[in-house]
Amino acid sequence: MKINESAENYLETILVLSKRLPVVRSIDIANELDFKKSSISVAMKNLRINGYIDVSDAGFITLTASGREIAEKIYERHELLSKWLIAIGVDQKVATEDACRMEHYMSSESFSAIKAFIKSHMNL
Repeated sequence: MKINESAENYLETILVLSKRLPVVRSIDIANELDFKKSSISVAMKNLRINGYIDVSDAGFITLTASGREIAEKIYERHELLSKWLIAIGVDQKVATEDACRMEHYMSSESFSAIKAFIKSHMNL
């Protein structure tokens, strides 16, 4: 199933927060993304309905297997593309912003080719 860029960003944010925090709540996502909690609540409802996250009675958010798969794919793209852009001289802030845009629209074929090239030529 194809999901939109916004949903991918939420899933990636949940993954990143889960690496830093003992539990992830809607307020943590709102703070991380600088969004209103009401916007996050609507997004989390949609992610839950579509089977990408689980929300406990206490409000703790966890990724399902399918949500984690998407989040890890986007996170890998973001990390590799950011490092690559920085390595070729792009300012860190610009590289991070550009990688965030690129990660959602690049085909798997193009990303695999870039990843292979970077791994074999740049030692990133």
